[in-house]
Amino acid sequence: MEVIVMPFHSQGHMNTMLQFAKRLAYKGNDSIQITLATALSTTQKMSNSNNDFNFIRLETIYDDSNETGLNFQARMNKFKIEASVQLDRLITATLSRSSGTKCLLIYDANMEWALDVAKKCNVLTAAFVTQGCAYVASFYPLFLQEYPHVAAADVFVDPPLSVPILSEEELLKGLPGLQYLSSTSSNSDYSGADFGKKPIHLLIRMVLVSMENLHLADWVLFNSFDQLEDEVVKWMKNLWHVRTIGPTLPSEYLDKRIEYDVNYGFSLYKPNDEACRNWLNAKQAASVVYVAFGSAASLSVDQMTEMAEALKQNPSSFLWVVREGEQKKLPKDFISETSDKGLVISWCAQLDVLSHEAVGCFVTHCGWNSTIEALSFGVPMLAMPQFMDQLIDAHFVDQVWGVGIRPKKNEDNIVTCEEIKHSLEEIMHGQRAEKIKENAAKWKALAREAVSEGGSTDKHIDEIINRLASL
Repeated sequence: MEVIVMPFHSQGHMNTMLQFAKRLAYKGNDSIQITLATALSTTQKMSNSNNDFNFIRLETIYDDSNETGLNFQARMNKFKIEASVQLDRLITATLSRSSGTKCLLIYDANMEWALDVAKKCNVLTAAFVTQGCAYVASFYPLFLQEYPHVAAADVFVDPPLSVPILSEEELLKGLPGLQYLSSTSSNSDYSGADFGKKPIHLLIRMVLVSMENLHLADWVLFNSFDQLEDEVVKWMKNLWHVRTIGPTLPSEYLDKRIEYDVNYGFSLYKPNDEACRNWLNAKQAASVVYVAFGSAASLSVDQMTEMAEALKQNPSSFLWVVREGEQKKLPKDFISETSDKGLVISWCAQLDVLSHEAVGCFVTHCGWNSTIEALSFGVPMLAMPQFMDQLIDAHFVDQVWGVGIRPKKNEDNIVTCEEIKHSLEEIMHGQRAEKIKENAAKWKALAREAVSEGGSTDKHIDEIINRLASL
């Protein structure tokens, strides 16, 4: 059996889809061959890595070495043109290797064109969504508005009551590089719907376009688990063949069934593992505030200043990940003035940090990967979302799952030092602390239950493998 995995070549998308590939290979008992179809820079990085990728065959379907001067939209268009041809070639070659070959394409849902290529080749398809179910569900009213032929069909259209419906302005607020991502560019290739007089931002439009053919995929996979988004998952199953297959964390941190699965194995940045580990080992249990805003989010200078002052005044020790390009925004002498209680590093192995007993709170942008990692380790969160799905995730962290607090912004769209300090105190030692920790422990247990033998995720993966085997 052959499984071709085609993620978008970014840190969060690569890690979660690679982890699912590992789980498939393990569950397939050596009967499944995994092929990773991705960009040249990624295959080169993985080929030169010291990590063990022997269970994966690497295939380059896009040369990203010559993208100088291209904005995001132009790069996506170039990727579609080149990768669709190479994907067709790869599937055809895979099927012709031996008679009776059974093949499944797992593609990043943002690459909706891949489904057409796979259907042409008559192979099974699974759209992989790297955000939470609630985030995608929140777009459905806008999707019906922009695709009236879907609204006219006899489908279940009422949005789940627990999912906040955010405006385009809210979703995009704080997103870096808005002008360079503008949807008004004339070279757009995201047609397929009449988007009306008011242009819809490219990132919003990508989500809407990806939803148009989801009903044709054999599965729509989410890095979540049934109990985590129970209401939304049940609602979505009226629309698409939804299956939750998460959390897609290395087995070492969850069920420990896959012996070699101890880390993600792919990183765009070099983590400072030893310094981080040694520093944490010297701290007491649940005493450290861990601060990290992922690989893409960028705080303003004013927000960095407020965060720095809050960490300086808060009595807890802190570990703050500030990417090298962002460190110039830190207040002068902040690192030296806080060296007795804090450690500022450019990158870390986040799984190792969140799983460390010293960490008592995670200050996060609430990207989906970071959110589900924290849930899986039972770490309370201070939610500071910046844009897009992070806003929905933060709502669930605070209002639905009860595992953290989302501090309020002021009139200048800044979370002040006082607000951060108050929220940290409440999470670590305040009146809500015990209940937050209780909820965090509950979701940690349920995450492990989902991936363990007989859990919802485990059953869904068995279903996929059995369907592929029965072809």
